[in-house]
Amino acid sequence: MTRLGFYLARLLRDEPALAGLGLPMADVLSQMQGDIALVGNAQSLGATDHGAAIDAADLVIRLNRAPMPAARSHGTRTDVLACATSLKAAQLHQLNPKLVLWMSPKRKRLSWAMASRRGFALPPLDAYLRLKARLAAPPTTGLMMIDLLAQSPATKITLYGFDFFASLSLSGRRTAAQVPHNFQAERAYVTALLARDRRFCMANPSALTE
Repeated sequence: MTRLGFYLARLLRDEPALAGLGLPMADVLSQMQGDIALVGNAQSLGATDHGAAIDAADLVIRLNRAPMPAARSHGTRTDVLACATSLKAAQLHQLNPKLVLWMSPKRKRLSWAMASRRGFALPPLDAYLRLKARLAAPPTTGLMMIDLLAQSPATKITLYGFDFFASLSLSGRRTAAQVPHNFQAERAYVTALLARDRRFCMANPSALTE
């Protein structure tokens, strides 16, 4: 697809055309194997020494702008970037992920720099809508990625930097009351998932009871 064709498909909300730019989801899931580190953007992660464990994972997944204030706490690798916010080409080049997933239902925010990148994929809207109905609120990028990983062949999935907005986010200055998410419902979702799927674990298990 040409750049002009992309902008036309985005304007017309042509979901099949946009999805056709990227990898099939079956191919994406097949790459999510082994020991996976999913790194959220909670400010509390900055007070930890998880960086080495994150970088030792077989696959490191980061969210949105993927802030990494210190290697000690956050590690340095980014194999997969799951976004609901658009990044410029220079930012993508610096992170250099093998896969870029556009998680937001707002396709009009998807950039050509992302959509034309090798390793791009567009998860289906059905997954977002299912989670939105269950939570009675739009899901966060992190929860959408957790839901996607539950369908993967990964053998272990460790969640770093998830405290359900207790310490706010490194990605912005808004409080929990200023964002449209239901963090109590997301905590309950993750708690239930950990109970039934032993592949998942929390690097900070106290976040489930705070």
